[in-house]
Amino acid sequence: MEKLTAQEEEAMLSIWQLKGGFVREILDNLKGSAMPYTTLASTIRNLEKKSYVHAVKYANAKRYEPLISLEEYKERFMNSFVGDYFKNSYKEMVSFFVKEEKLSERELEEIIEMIKKQKS
Repeated sequence: MEKLTAQEEEAMLSIWQLKGGFVREILDNLKGSAMPYTTLASTIRNLEKKSYVHAVKYANAKRYEPLISLEEYKERFMNSFVGDYFKNSYKEMVSFFVKEEKLSERELEEIIEMIKKQKS
């Protein structure tokens, strides 16, 4: 599955929130975005070509529905991200965020608690 551009990801986030929609609905949901209608329509057609959405025809309009869930996308993106930047090591990724002071000791403790709860 092809990686999404920032613009495509923005559109997909709106589509996931709405659980599908017409271009106008998707645009209205993109609060604060200055994306023109025609640009969004083109972006959504690209998403259809990349098999992220499919169009369901209603009279003259098309409603776009996601073919992949947000969770599936996160999983694929994170696996690719960790593989590309951290040699497939989540430990290296966490270490990086600690060194960059993006992850506090308290947050690490919370993560450890989450792991312990998952195992029990």
